[in-house]
Amino acid sequence: MVEPSEPGGEGLPGGLVVEDWDALTFRVNRIAYRSQQIFRRERDRIWARTWLYLGHETEVAEPNDFRTRVLGGRPLIFCRDAEGEIRVFLNSCPHRGTVLCRETEGSTKLFQCFYHAWTFRNTGEIAAVPGRDAYEASEGFFDAMKLRAVPRMAVHEGFVFVAFDPDVPPLLDYLGDAADYMTMVNEQHADGMEVLPGTQLYSVRGNWKLAVENAMDGYHFSPTHNTFVGYLRETGFAVTDDDQYAYNLGNGHSLLVLTGHGGRISMLWEPRFGEDEKRRTAEHRAEMDRRLGPERARYVADESHILYVFPNLLLFDLEGLSIRQLEPAGPGRTDVRAWQLAPRGEDEDTRALRMKTMVSFVGPGGLATPDDIEAYEAVQRGIEATADDPRAGLDYSDMSRGMVDEVKGVQGRSIDEGAMRGFWRHWVRAIGVADGLAVTGTRPASFLEGRNVR
Repeated sequence: MVEPSEPGGEGLPGGLVVEDWDALTFRVNRIAYRSQQIFRRERDRIWARTWLYLGHETEVAEPNDFRTRVLGGRPLIFCRDAEGEIRVFLNSCPHRGTVLCRETEGSTKLFQCFYHAWTFRNTGEIAAVPGRDAYEASEGFFDAMKLRAVPRMAVHEGFVFVAFDPDVPPLLDYLGDAADYMTMVNEQHADGMEVLPGTQLYSVRGNWKLAVENAMDGYHFSPTHNTFVGYLRETGFAVTDDDQYAYNLGNGHSLLVLTGHGGRISMLWEPRFGEDEKRRTAEHRAEMDRRLGPERARYVADESHILYVFPNLLLFDLEGLSIRQLEPAGPGRTDVRAWQLAPRGEDEDTRALRMKTMVSFVGPGGLATPDDIEAYEAVQRGIEATADDPRAGLDYSDMSRGMVDEVKGVQGRSIDEGAMRGFWRHWVRAIGVADGLAVTGTRPASFLEGRNVR
């Protein structure tokens, strides 16, 4: 199979991804994690041409609130204007290109450039230009010098996405089946959800795609996080890999459905949460059954989900809910921003338990995240061992686990590598390298890249 190529792929090897249905193997060329040329191509073909997760609307809850972000290397202003409308601007003064807003967050009606003091309203219009009478401007000159909005912006269930390409498909079309799992997040509580104050920001010395693989890799959970697994067992929770599955949702999105990972604050009780939380959970679950119906409530409450939305959003819907945003800073470095999402109006005791539980596992200093960071930093270091090795097939990483079940039409498990295979098939199409995906043999009749999970 030959995938379409676009200009700029010269010099990149064919067979970046090798899928062999005769041998039941799936391999990824490790140059994909190391190459500066591939990194630039990802910036140009992925980050510049698809929907990207920017933030949650509750981060700019009030008129005049703002946050600054960087997506695909582009500085942005994420704000709610004086009338309450969400807006996203390039964080670059139209006059001479200076970064306009140099604070990470705050509240203001006006953004003023420190260089020449051009001032802009948070609707984008020019408010003031020093020495304006020095311009013999043609009609429309100052209108053309307004803040530049991103070409596309859309919101789904409070999650704000932007695109730098005006021709991207509608957001819901792009999200596909992933959209319903984002809806499930909002359905957890009748009053909806909000991002809590504070951002966890850290850098990882590893390629961004390793972060995606790690999130979709249930195979590593018990060996890598054995301290956490031991802790859960000591508290009375039976950790299991049974009845846990992985789904490719299309467009590069994927999902792990986990039932043996741990409890869920206010929805699925476990002994470490305490007796007071047991009572609160029972009350809340009864409310969910009435509001959503028992079947939908079971999907929302009893299953933990790890949802990946290509290319930069991870939702860890586990004991609580953590949002992670990936920002590739180079082939071997990824900046991660993380936030906690919690029910609006939650009582203080439950909120305190939620935060304690979340930071103990998925926080930067928890029992999971440091293990994960060390794992994919170790991969980034280790793949240098096979760089430029002339022996055929040596400089490849294997992701074949579970292909034998895929041939049989058996739903892939969370401890298999099917979700990673779906990601890599989409990735190689997205970067558009000729012969980037090499397929041997015939994909089974049961093969589907996108599955409707429900």
